[in-house]
Amino acid sequence: MAVKVIVWFDWDQNNSSETHKLSLKFSEKVLTQLKDVGQQLALSFNNDGTALAAGGEDGSVRVFKWPSMEIILNESNAHSTVKDLHFSSDGKLLVSLGSGGPCRVWDVSSSIVLASLSNENREIFSSCRFSQINDGTQVLYIAAMADKGGCILTWNTQTWERMSSKYIIRDAISAFNVSADGKFLACGTPSGDIVIVNSTKMQIQTMIKRAHLGIVTALAFSPDSRALASVSMDSSARITIIEEKKKNVAAYFLKIEGILK
Repeated sequence: MAVKVIVWFDWDQNNSSETHKLSLKFSEKVLTQLKDVGQQLALSFNNDGTALAAGGEDGSVRVFKWPSMEIILNESNAHSTVKDLHFSSDGKLLVSLGSGGPCRVWDVSSSIVLASLSNENREIFSSCRFSQINDGTQVLYIAAMADKGGCILTWNTQTWERMSSKYIIRDAISAFNVSADGKFLACGTPSGDIVIVNSTKMQIQTMIKRAHLGIVTALAFSPDSRALASVSMDSSARITIIEEKKKNVAAYFLKIEGILK
């Protein structure tokens, strides 16, 4: 989301009636450290809410302690322009994705670039997310556009080598996120479709065609990874409940009896 001015909002919660109402109201508080710094295209908090990263249209990447706003990383020429940012689960690493250049991984405490991940197959990177796979190993996912369509690339966060590239859909991926438990990847498309991918098999589990009338701009999982919120340029918001696929009981018994392998 493009932000020309960083505006602070307060929650306005009314619990006096039977129906709980939650709304936003402008706050008088001003983030002076992000005033007059140009258009900000990406904002991200770390998991425990103690750091805020901001990426600008001018290619700058800044990380602040929150809420003191003490700056701990300030790189003015990280990219030509910043498209996306995401912290690792422990908050020690930050990945920044730029337009027309490599995806960079930063050590937050030292401000050192640990890795530059290139689009070696001429993919167009669109979003980046740290996550973990079944054995607890941390990986980095990058949603990208390749010749065939939208795909998800996976990197090893120890060696920074590309582990896999999986084609997902014909359309581009306009929004991308990963569930807290790492089991699901969510993709939104310019056509308004929502695709939920099983991260273990890297196969589509659920696809909702025309979930929105316009381009899907953002996706967010609930903390328990069982619901997905999506918003669109058509000013709509939607909650999708995620249901795990039931196992084929008949096939299971055939396997344990040795009939199927």
